[in-house]
Amino acid sequence: MKINFILPFFSARPIGGFKVAYEYANHLARRGHTVSVIHPRFVRNTPIPNGLINKLRTFVTNTQNRAASRSGLKWQPLEKDVRILHVSEPTPDQVPNADVVFAMSWQTAEYVREYPSEKGKKCYIVMDFYPWIASKDELEKSWNWPLLKVTISGWLFDKVRKAGCPEADVVNIPIGINFDQFRLHNGLSDRGKKLTMLYSSSPSKGSNDGLEAIKICKEKHSDLQVTLFGPSMRLRPANIPSWAEYKGNVLQKTLTKILNDSRIYVCSSVAEGFALPPAEAMACGCAVAATACGGIREFADDHINILLSPPGEPHELASNILRLLEDESLRLKLAKAGRETISRFTWDRATNSLERLISPAGESR
Repeated sequence: MKINFILPFFSARPIGGFKVAYEYANHLARRGHTVSVIHPRFVRNTPIPNGLINKLRTFVTNTQNRAASRSGLKWQPLEKDVRILHVSEPTPDQVPNADVVFAMSWQTAEYVREYPSEKGKKCYIVMDFYPWIASKDELEKSWNWPLLKVTISGWLFDKVRKAGCPEADVVNIPIGINFDQFRLHNGLSDRGKKLTMLYSSSPSKGSNDGLEAIKICKEKHSDLQVTLFGPSMRLRPANIPSWAEYKGNVLQKTLTKILNDSRIYVCSSVAEGFALPPAEAMACGCAVAATACGGIREFADDHINILLSPPGEPHELASNILRLLEDESLRLKLAKAGRETISRFTWDRATNSLERLISPAGESR
């Protein structure tokens, strides 16, 4: 089959939702399908940031992305047969004809719903959530367009169904982890007193809550080593304490090493469509203290393979981190259980489900 994925733009830095498109493209191309991933330079309904600093940050990011698009994708390995296309706008005249087309965001779903039949069966992989990605009204409107919706977690599936989408128009296919990249190199016991967290300026990531929780732990464990990485931030943010190491935007192989050196991974998000970073940390042997941020429930079972606390409660998050620092048997138990659980979330499994869904035989579902 000919399959197109329509992203909202090209990104020079890792973005979880973009990784989903590239991973599906790789696995479908390996199975003999003709796959294109399309990156527009402009889409309708692009949110306009408020404030001078945010506008300047957006301008710099867009400039970097345009420059990076000319040199190619650097942060994600791609099969040689996957076509990377850059278009000015994802209108029908700029998108190849196909058997199936996937919108990868609510903005591109608006284009896909208007495509003629020559562009293929219309699908929409739902990863966005309100109010951090877009408004409730905008997202729920897109979820009710006549597209086959594929959610990446049960949390999003429930949201789409509650928005009025008919059951026949939505299916949940949890995404996978790239175990070629994120795998165990260091033994679970052979790790220093190290903790890792993603730091992001995005409000949905709750990074300030995470920092507050880590500061509480550092006061009780002065020898705690803290590493922060930030795919959206190149310069060290001013509010990161001097005792924390800040890596900024790191390559996937560097992140794998950081995670393999760490005992604990902290996720402080307010909401996540699936929560890839803590899942990848589990694959690398970290015990995870996280917030119960929606999509993480797809693989997280409190006190079984993770410790969960309510979003926006840094003191409760700190309490769970301290438990992992002070109870070695608990840390090892959760780290082992986390690796076992996440090992079931393979891209082969996800691609099998997606391929069955879009195949001509699967249209009768």
